Amino acid sequence: MRRVIPGWVKWPQLDAPLLIGLLLVMSFGLIVLYSASGQNMDMVYRQAARMGVGLLALLVLSQVPPHMFRIWTPWLYALGILLLLATWAVGVGRGAERWLDLGVFRFQPSEIMKLAVPMMMAWYLHPRRLPPDVLSIVVSLVVIAAPAVLIARQPDLGTALLVAVSGGFALFLAGLQWRIMLGIAAAAAAAAPALWLVMHEYQRDRVRTFLDPESDPLGTGWNIIQSKIAVGSGGITGKGWLNGTQSRLEFIPERHTDFILAVLSEELGLMGVLLLFALYLFVVGRGLYIASLARSTYPRLLAGSLSLTFFVYVLVNAGMVSGLLPVVGVPLPLISYGGTSIVTLLAGFGILMSIYGHRNFIR
Repeated sequence: MRRVIPGWVKWPQLDAPLLIGLLLVMSFGLIVLYSASGQNMDMVYRQAARMGVGLLALLVLSQVPPHMFRIWTPWLYALGILLLLATWAVGVGRGAERWLDLGVFRFQPSEIMKLAVPMMMAWYLHPRRLPPDVLSIVVSLVVIAAPAVLIARQPDLGTALLVAVSGGFALFLAGLQWRIMLGIAAAAAAAAPALWLVMHEYQRDRVRTFLDPESDPLGTGWNIIQSKIAVGSGGITGKGWLNGTQSRLEFIPERHTDFILAVLSEELGLMGVLLLFALYLFVVGRGLYIASLARSTYPRLLAGSLSLTFFVYVLVNAGMVSGLLPVVGVPLPLISYGGTSIVTLLAGFGILMSIYGHRNFIR
């Protein structure tokens, strides 16, 4: 008996330019990680294995039609909220309840919300007239605020802000008027003093350090001062791969995670940084191109918000390493050492490829 294959399955359903761009970024990351980790091949192998898991997730999700994601969206969002609530009772971590330990592995529920929030926003706005009216805006802000508040409580203010931004991009792409966006921004600025009152002391120290890192050069200002020294000492062409003194002498903190861009800047210089950023811009540009091809609201808003959020991750990490933004613990996408973040990012790109592969279908 012949097996009937569903009509939407066209293996492989991949966007070659986007896939090549991602592979180039990840290859670049493994090269930099080898140096940043002190030539620790075990760490490189673990990172490559995590990238393999992420690519598998990308491959699987690229075969799922976008209308299936729309059906799953509210369930994924609800699951993410429940897991964030579970961190209150059984969350683990060093000074923060960000992880759930399942015995076999640990993961951060906040990573799920990096996908679930823009998906939920696209799901909610899909059947409604755009640009959104006042009621739709209020409901959207509640959808965004609920996970952001739960993540900030862990505490993880940096991830909370990024999750909120990912939902905000969906509103922006839905045609939100500039006057309303400026009003929301003004309200957020007015609430800043209240935010300062509820921030933890170490978070306040990060803001103080951002404003004046030299006030405590051997304490809270050490990380950013050493990072800026590494970035500046690389010059145009850098000191050469594996020849970075700041990283080899362990002056750069977290050099294989949050501050890996400082290692890259010191060893490969401005040219190396520009090459990496060119790859990032290609990936983001391709994602926005895929969004422009979508024929309905849900995939268009989802593809656009995922692409712009990826760009914000790059922007925030670069600003953090160069001293232009406070240190918020945001890794450099697909470059910094880590598992959950890489798998989540590649899963998001799998959704983008699904939108591209099914762009000619209206369901």
